[in-house]
Amino acid sequence: MRMKKIDYNKSNSQLAHLLKLKTVAEFFAGIGLMRMGLEKQGWNVIFANDIAKEKYEMYSVQFPNTSTDFVLDDIHALEENKVPSVSLATASFPCNDLSLAGLRKGLAGKQSSAYWGFINILEKMRSRRPPIVLLENVAGFLTSHKGKDFSDAMLALNRLGYVVDPFIIDAANFVPQSRVRLFVVAHLKCQECSHESRGFYESEIRPKALADFIFDHPEINWEIKSLPALPKRSLLLDDIIEDIPDDSDIWWNEERQVYLVNQMSEKHARNLKSLQIKKKWSYSTAFRRVRNGNSMAEIRSDGVAGCLRTPRGGSGRQILIKAGYGKIKVRLLTPSECARLMGADGFQIKTTLNKALFGFGDAVCVPVISWIAKYYLDPLVNEMAATASKNE
Repeated sequence: MRMKKIDYNKSNSQLAHLLKLKTVAEFFAGIGLMRMGLEKQGWNVIFANDIAKEKYEMYSVQFPNTSTDFVLDDIHALEENKVPSVSLATASFPCNDLSLAGLRKGLAGKQSSAYWGFINILEKMRSRRPPIVLLENVAGFLTSHKGKDFSDAMLALNRLGYVVDPFIIDAANFVPQSRVRLFVVAHLKCQECSHESRGFYESEIRPKALADFIFDHPEINWEIKSLPALPKRSLLLDDIIEDIPDDSDIWWNEERQVYLVNQMSEKHARNLKSLQIKKKWSYSTAFRRVRNGNSMAEIRSDGVAGCLRTPRGGSGRQILIKAGYGKIKVRLLTPSECARLMGADGFQIKTTLNKALFGFGDAVCVPVISWIAKYYLDPLVNEMAATASKNE
């Protein structure tokens, strides 16, 4: 059922009520991992939007009996009146143009310019715009076009009445996958409150590059909040691996294995050999990367997988290597293993390998989102609701 459109600027009591509902409009919804993370903390996604049909198909399998209003369309074509009044809007907008792989075209690029479609929706919602916004993207967002893209994005939120607070989290604190992402929580400022940037120290979630950016851009209306220390991960890559029989046809043949090993530098080949001769099985991951014009295979053997990526051109497919007892076995990560690396164990997967890898490669890490909801969004909701009720 669609929520009533609340013009909460006319009533602080309506704003307080809306905040306490903990409702969400999920933009760039993908396969629904943002939703999974928020639902674990009692948030309720009532609207979702994405342009990718394949991702929607995965989303609908995972959430078959949902009352969520999912609009499959380009955000630039999305009509404001289709978006209900919600407590929170999330936007994991495309990162393609903010990364090296996307040639750093920035927010003017074809994919990442979708951010401005999101801003346009917020602007058109006027007094109905969500009191809280959560953005997620690659860490390269901070340095894209020498920081101009990030500055422009933050100032755009400021112009709509939001104060902003950025922080960086590596999913490796939660799951055995290295996945560094930049998050921004923005909220509508209280007219009676002071929103000057609070003093803070450089930290794990606000490393030097981000801290310097904040201090170097006083024109941006920041509101920096304290957060607890990130958890320490207990899982290793070995803990999420499926038990695939050695005679399964998903393991590569010897010719293909040899080709991969021959693509390794001496350093990486030596590392693999040291794992191979041990009297136990161990698991590592590998990516093919272009180094000096050549395709090279690089392995990671510290118990943490590399960052899951979309398999464009094949280079984003992460390879699993099982080594020990004088042997090696090689295959691609399975969709279920990708789900576990994203903290989404049990995700219902009924699609092809490639489509699944695209879905998870573009997604957010579920426990990271739950952590943000627990330690940032929930306290913020309570604070804002209390202030609104007090000012009624």
